[in-house]
Amino acid sequence: MEYALAIGSAFWFGILTSISPCPLATNIAAISFVGRKIGSAPAVLAAGVLYACGRTIAYASLGILLAGGLTAAPEVSHLLQKYMNLLMGPLLILVAMVLLKLLTLPAISGGIGERLWIRVERMGIAGAGLLGIIFALSFCPTSAVLFFGSLLPLAIKFNSGLLLPAIYGMATGLPVLFFAFLLAFGVNQLGRTYHRLAMFELWAQRITGIIFLLIGLYFTFAVTMGITI
Repeated sequence: MEYALAIGSAFWFGILTSISPCPLATNIAAISFVGRKIGSAPAVLAAGVLYACGRTIAYASLGILLAGGLTAAPEVSHLLQKYMNLLMGPLLILVAMVLLKLLTLPAISGGIGERLWIRVERMGIAGAGLLGIIFALSFCPTSAVLFFGSLLPLAIKFNSGLLLPAIYGMATGLPVLFFAFLLAFGVNQLGRTYHRLAMFELWAQRITGIIFLLIGLYFTFAVTMGITI
């Protein structure tokens, strides 16, 4: 039951990441960039699938490297088991503060260079997969705090460095597939759909942030500080 909840959480973190303004705008730009050189609807859809796969591969690889590497070392694994529950409350509060816009984090990395854009364009459909990997690793503040602050501790706790990050990555690619479908069939509601997703993202972040804040406060008082509530 707990692991099923962890899977659902990983999926929700991915959805929340994908509809955040920075990742969503980047995803649409990437598919548009690749799609404008592709003449058929199936090819545009294929580019969307490859882009989503690229994101999944990037996050799964990062999860194996970080979560798997940490839990593989006996000393580190013991420390994580001992202190992870103690740190979970303050960590959730930190994530909640970012989601509620109470704390602003700087972007971790910038965009990609012009030479790489040219190379991706020459690769055609296959370039979408490369873009997926690159943009997945180009963390925005929201995606960084959700991946490193929420998903990674979850993957470490359940010793799931592959599955949970992969589910997270697949979820970040779902809106990409949706917008690829709109681009492929020339749907003229792209701007309106983007606006609706932006509104949904605003409320989803607020609700998730409040939930994280309440759970974080509970863990901080009950587990970290040992105060009976």
